[in-house]
Amino acid sequence: MEYTLRLSFIQIILIFLLSGCATVQNPDPLEPLNRKTFAFNETVDESILTPVARGYQKVIPKEVRASVSNFYANPRDLLSSISLFLQGRHEEGFSDMLRFGANTFYGLLGLFDVATDMGFKKHNEDFGQALGFWGVGPGPYIVWPLLGPASARDTTALVSNILVTPQSLVKNERIFYSLTALQVVSTRSDLLSATEVLEEASLDKYLFTRDAYLSYREALVYDSELPPLNDDFED
Repeated sequence: MEYTLRLSFIQIILIFLLSGCATVQNPDPLEPLNRKTFAFNETVDESILTPVARGYQKVIPKEVRASVSNFYANPRDLLSSISLFLQGRHEEGFSDMLRFGANTFYGLLGLFDVATDMGFKKHNEDFGQALGFWGVGPGPYIVWPLLGPASARDTTALVSNILVTPQSLVKNERIFYSLTALQVVSTRSDLLSATEVLEEASLDKYLFTRDAYLSYREALVYDSELPPLNDDFED
């Protein structure tokens, strides 16, 4: 834990120092530190998270795992609604708000996705995309301990997602940590197949993950219609 906190503190300081140094040509000025954090995350994943996630898949029925994933994803529809409103996409914002309400009240706190059957499409917007819409560049790429890849801008999405998790409303520490552990295992379980593809496709997992993440986030911000770049454009 001390090592994780030290890495996070160093990264926060470097983000402010290097936020103006990230460019299209060099989106990763923190690469030496990021690689160390990535290696740390890989060690934790390989030794703890992946084995537990595989056991979770073997023991827990698929339908139950789907309900667990829905439960933790449900609050993010509320964040998506706010993000859409900030982008001026009011119709979609109302849709995600109604989706959150329907799944919360009729889907038993989000365990069941009744909203999709009611016609409320999931949009998956976040505050990083809203900031991008208003012209805020991504800034330097950063790998957070345990949380994984992000950018300075998209860290807002990571933080907001943490703040609205179901366990954030719980005061009992035992329940809080139990719900947090279940969320981590559920999320890792959902990503097992993607990890297997990554293992087979990449000689340098760090570079593959970084480039895939940055391209994916840029496509989300511009709805797959990327703006033309010039040599002086800074992220």
